[in-house]
Amino acid sequence: MPASVELKRSLNLPLLTLYGLGNILGAGIYVLVGKVAGVAGLYAPIAFGVACFVAAISALTYAELSARFPVSAGEAVYVQEGIGYRRLSIAVGLMISLAGLVSAATLCRGAVGYVQVFLDVPQWLAISGLIVVLGALAVWGIMQAVTAAALITLVEAAGLVLIIAVGAESFTGMPERLPDLVPPMTDAGVWQGILMGAFLAFYAFIGFEDMVNVAEEVKSPQRNMPLGILWALLIATVMYLLVSLVAVLTVEPLALAESDAPLAAVYQQATGREPVIISLIGIFAVVNGALIQIIMASRILYGMGRQGWVSSMLGEVHPVTRTPVKATVLVTVVVWILALGVPLVTLAKSTSFIVLAVFALVNISLWRVKRRDPHPQGVRVFPAWVPVAGFVLCTGLIAFEILSHLK
Repeated sequence: MPASVELKRSLNLPLLTLYGLGNILGAGIYVLVGKVAGVAGLYAPIAFGVACFVAAISALTYAELSARFPVSAGEAVYVQEGIGYRRLSIAVGLMISLAGLVSAATLCRGAVGYVQVFLDVPQWLAISGLIVVLGALAVWGIMQAVTAAALITLVEAAGLVLIIAVGAESFTGMPERLPDLVPPMTDAGVWQGILMGAFLAFYAFIGFEDMVNVAEEVKSPQRNMPLGILWALLIATVMYLLVSLVAVLTVEPLALAESDAPLAAVYQQATGREPVIISLIGIFAVVNGALIQIIMASRILYGMGRQGWVSSMLGEVHPVTRTPVKATVLVTVVVWILALGVPLVTLAKSTSFIVLAVFALVNISLWRVKRRDPHPQGVRVFPAWVPVAGFVLCTGLIAFEILSHLK
């Protein structure tokens, strides 16, 4: 394929924001809210809040770096610019691509619980069919794929609004339940559960970092990349906190943890009706997140191929679809293998671990870049403490998770 064929800049700010939002929403709340409740109990909303704080600091770092270096394979380029060690940059690119592969596999496994509300099909068949369709859509074209993702994002956001609406009655009992929802500050065991839940809930906020890997397909990236990242994370955070609160007030945390379709369980408990609508929306939401992860991982491999860091074959763009077809096919096959072979919670925790490690390196990279060039022209910069805090929070959450398993 001719190396001169370039990606097409076709994404504006609304589409970019919906692209990121769809990935964030689909990644966690529809699949993992029950698992987080199983670890953190009634304090699941606190766990989501802690995870949000960790993610938000790193989101500011990504917002600045995406304006400084608006290219595909964003994290690998950021680490190269900040630390300047080529092998580490290549490792980071491969790590974030692996995180995308594992995340897409997580979501495809998570979708099965909602699919089986309608169809009693074998898990392997449901997973395989989903992945083939998603891979084909990702190959078709970025505008088609992201437009489809944006439309599905509106549907999945409506599903979360529906859960908040049907569970609104649970808020009337908040004054009486409030003491049960506020963790005691001195109870180490409770906070251990909250932090373990936060590590798992962090997966639910993964998605904003994927936006930087379509930077070469975004119009006015220096303006739109930072705005899109911050808007997507803000909207997702508000929805997550409200939905997780409704969930634990409506259904017992242990029952949530045992459900393969937790929001369907919330809907059924709150309304007394079969969860047909929310299950259908759940399928679209989870599939949407997986589609965006496949796009992201393929764009990272494409960007690294163009840099000469991996096989140049992966950096080829098809002249008709204007997409990296070979990289996308490779990603789709690996996602299929992971989805069939690894349990859901293991996939989610693995993704969180990889992404937190990458976030730590990206934060250090921004700190070094800012020391060298503190005020680049036309770029919104954040205070120097932001990347330092981001590094401390990410490494701290990783260390806590490791130590909790060693005890």
